[in-house]
Amino acid sequence: MKKITIKEASMLMHKSQQFIRVGLQTGKLPFGSAVKVKNRWNYIIYPDMFYQYIGVKEATNND
Repeated sequence: MKKITIKEASMLMHKSQQFIRVGLQTGKLPFGSAVKVKNRWNYIIYPDMFYQYIGVKEATNND
């Protein structure tokens, strides 16, 4: 399963990248985590949870 970036998640949800970041930071979006280390935020999006949340099985890329 392919890693999902903030940019990809924002495009698939039709939301801004900042929306995704703040949603993960505040725990409002249940498909990933945000951890602040010193002054920098790090994000992880769990593909299974993300695709379930947006209501699709999985992105179909033939990469």
